[in-house]
Amino acid sequence: MKSLAWKLVCAPMAASIAFATMTYAQKTAKLKMSVQPPEAYTFVDGQAIGPGNRTIKLPLGTHSVVVANYGFKFFQKNVTMDSDKTTVLKVTLDPSGSEVSGPYGRIQLELGSLYASDAGDDAVLLNGKTANYFVGHVDEFNNELVWHQELLVPPGTHQVTVTRRGNEVWSGAVTVAANQRVIVDISSGKQRVKNWTRGNQLHALHRFSAGTARATVAIAPVNSEVSSSLSKIDCGQPSQLKWTSAETLDADMSGMSPVPVVGDKTVSPRQTTTYELTATGPGGITKSGTTIEVNMAVQATLNASPTEIRYRRIGDKTLASGEATLAWSSSNADAASLTPFGSVETTGSKSVPIKPAQTSDGPVDETISYALTAGNACGGSETKTVAIHIVGSIEPIPQVLLHSVFFPTDYPTKRDPSLGLLRSQQEALTNLATGFAKYLEYDPDAKLSLAAYADERGPNQYNHQLSQLRGQGVKDFLVSRGIAESKIETSAYGLEKPLAKSTVLELQAQNPSQPPETRIRNFRATWLAYNRRVDVVLIPTNRESLRFYPNNAPDSDVLWQRVKPEANVIEQNQ
Repeated sequence: MKSLAWKLVCAPMAASIAFATMTYAQKTAKLKMSVQPPEAYTFVDGQAIGPGNRTIKLPLGTHSVVVANYGFKFFQKNVTMDSDKTTVLKVTLDPSGSEVSGPYGRIQLELGSLYASDAGDDAVLLNGKTANYFVGHVDEFNNELVWHQELLVPPGTHQVTVTRRGNEVWSGAVTVAANQRVIVDISSGKQRVKNWTRGNQLHALHRFSAGTARATVAIAPVNSEVSSSLSKIDCGQPSQLKWTSAETLDADMSGMSPVPVVGDKTVSPRQTTTYELTATGPGGITKSGTTIEVNMAVQATLNASPTEIRYRRIGDKTLASGEATLAWSSSNADAASLTPFGSVETTGSKSVPIKPAQTSDGPVDETISYALTAGNACGGSETKTVAIHIVGSIEPIPQVLLHSVFFPTDYPTKRDPSLGLLRSQQEALTNLATGFAKYLEYDPDAKLSLAAYADERGPNQYNHQLSQLRGQGVKDFLVSRGIAESKIETSAYGLEKPLAKSTVLELQAQNPSQPPETRIRNFRATWLAYNRRVDVVLIPTNRESLRFYPNNAPDSDVLWQRVKPEANVIEQNQ
C-alpha cells in the first residue's frame, strides 16, 4: 500500500501530464500548479488531474481550472494558454465549514489489482459526478495501520465515484452503518464490512486534517426542511414555500426542479399537492416535503348602481344618458367572465355606458342583463346576474317652421314700432319660437338670423330705417315668446337685394296657397308685397325660411295693398 507521505514527496517531481484526448499535432503549453494545502486537488475542464503541486500540459486556449479540497472553499478560474510559456497558478484555499459531529461510518478504498504507479491519485467523488462533489483522492482513504487515512461519512447509502483524467475507474453504491467500516476493492468492486469501534469514540472533528502518512476527511451530513405558509388554501390562492438545506450542492423540488439550495417560492397549486425537496451533497441525499390542500368551492357577487337609467335622444344627439357601475367580487376563483364583455379580473368594477338597443323613435323601456361567471382550475364555478332598467324616449329632430314674415306698406313706424306685425304673422312667429325652443335642446348653439327688407318705393334712407324697424319688431316678438335675445341676430337691407319679378313668379307658382284673381292681374302689387318681408335663417344649418306669401290669411289683403293702411286697420288685425 502506497502511503500518503510517499505521495507528498513524489508529487512535486511528477512529470508533465497531458490529456488523453490531446493529439500529437496539437500545440500545447504548460500550467504549473502551486497549491495549499499540499493535498489540494486540481481539475481541468471537469477532469480530475491530481493532487499537490504539479505541471500540466494543456492545449492552447481557455481552460476551466478548479482546485478542490474538502473542508476548504473551492477555487475556480478560467486560464488562457496562448503561448509555449509556462503559466504559473498559485492557489491557497481558505478553510470553510464548521466541525462535523457523529455518528460516523467509514469507507476505506483499496486499489486491489490496480498497479498503476499513480492510481492513488484518482479522485474520489461522493454522491455526485462533478468536481463539486470531490472529497479526496484514493491514497487519502486506504490505510488502517498505525496512521489512519480515512473517509468518515454519515451512516447511509452513498454513491462513490473514482475518476481520473476523464475516465471513471469505479462507481458504485456503498451502504455503511454507524461504527462500521466498509472496505471497497475498487479494482473488483467487492465490499467487506467490519466493525469499527473507534467510530464510537470520536467526537466533533475538523472536516479535513492531514499529516505525515495520515489523513482524515469527515463529511458533514446533508439535511433539509420544507414548510408552507398556508397548508390549506382556496384554488389559486398563493402559499409561500420555504426550504432550507445544509451541506447541499444540488436541490430538486418536485414540479420546480432544480431550485436553489435555500430559497422560497410562491405557489398556487390547482389540486392538493405535495412538494418534496431532494437535497444532495457529498454527505448524502435527503428528502423532505410539505402538503398543501386545495379547496375548490367558488363564491361570487355582482351588483349594479344605479339599477335604472333615464335616456333621451333627439335625432343624432343624446341629451340624457347615464352610466352604471358594475361591481363584482369572487373568492376561490382564478378566472372570471362578465357577459357581454368577456374576461375580467376576479374582483373589480366597470363603468358601463347604458343605451337602449332600440333605434326607432318612440318611448324607451328596456332591461339589460349582465352575468358574472367565476371559476377556477379545480372545477368550481358560480354565476350571478344583475339587471338595469332603461326608460326614456327617442325623438326626431324638432321641426323649426321657417316662414318669412310680411309687413303692410310703411309699417312699423318710428312713432309706433309695435304696429305692423299682423295676426297671421304673429302666429307664424309663435310657431317658429315654439319649434326653435325645442330645437335648442337638440343644438344649444343654434341661432336665428333675421334679414329685413323694404319694397322699392321711397328714399333709400327711409327704407333702410323701415327694414331695421321690421327686423327689430320680429326680434322683439320672438323674445316675448321666450327666445333669448342672444340667440337672434338681425340685418337690415332696405332696398338692397330685392326679389326679382321672375323669382316672385316662381314662388307664386310653387305657393300652396294661391292668390285670388285680382292679385294675379295686379302683379306689381304682389311683387311689392313680396319685398316687404323679414327672412329667417336657422344657424348653423343655414336653412332659409319659405318666402311664400300668406295668400289665404284673413289679413292678407291688409298685407298686400299698395297704399299704407290706416292705423286702426292695423290695430284691428294685430
